[in-house]
Amino acid sequence: MSNKIYVVGFGPGAYEQMTIEAVNALKAVDVITGYTVYTDIIKEYFPDKEYINTPMRQEVDRCKLTLDIAKGGKSVALVCSGDAGVYGLAGLMYEIAGDEDVEIEVIAGVSAVLSGASILGAPLIHDFTVISLSDLLTPWEKIETRLECAAKGDFVICLYNPSSKKRSDYLSKACNILMKYKDKNTVCGLVENIGREGQRQEVLSLEELEKTSVNMFTTVFIGNSQTMELGKKMVTPRGYRYE
Repeated sequence: MSNKIYVVGFGPGAYEQMTIEAVNALKAVDVITGYTVYTDIIKEYFPDKEYINTPMRQEVDRCKLTLDIAKGGKSVALVCSGDAGVYGLAGLMYEIAGDEDVEIEVIAGVSAVLSGASILGAPLIHDFTVISLSDLLTPWEKIETRLECAAKGDFVICLYNPSSKKRSDYLSKACNILMKYKDKNTVCGLVENIGREGQRQEVLSLEELEKTSVNMFTTVFIGNSQTMELGKKMVTPRGYRYE
């Protein structure tokens, strides 16, 4: 396993929500690298490992550090919450490694779009799209276009990174864009701290969502024109005939 990098998605955070493949990889490696918040989450499950952390926004340095560890002969896992290939570091790790003589294996995890949906009910039973509201790496004008196209197509929409201290009004701005094409009573949902302490979920209308404060640990779901609330759950029908 030397000279090998595992890019591991560990899901929402709880041990029982990790895949067996992810657990086995983390048990087998010498070193675990990652964003400080993420390594702190999994330390209790793998206490005997060497941990090397970097703060937020040091993704490039994190991947370079991981590569150096692998080139030094140790097996290493770079951890990401959710799935490493969904807004994670799998792509950047391949870019940084380039033609280096290091093997990379990506271990799939349960992304927030899936774990959050299971908590809300069944919002993703028909076509859906995932859009991040973070404009750190994507211009807001492009995000606006993607929101408009998804709304015109009547997709169920999952929003990642809906808010932060510097972007406190971004969810409200997104909802106003969507309400140009979607009914204000469209069924929506949100889940905060998925699979972690303080988990909270709510089903509400698009109009109510526009006025709701959320944080960076919240995943937001906007239904399509057929999505409904059933027993306080968010359900999008596929169209099966059962009568």
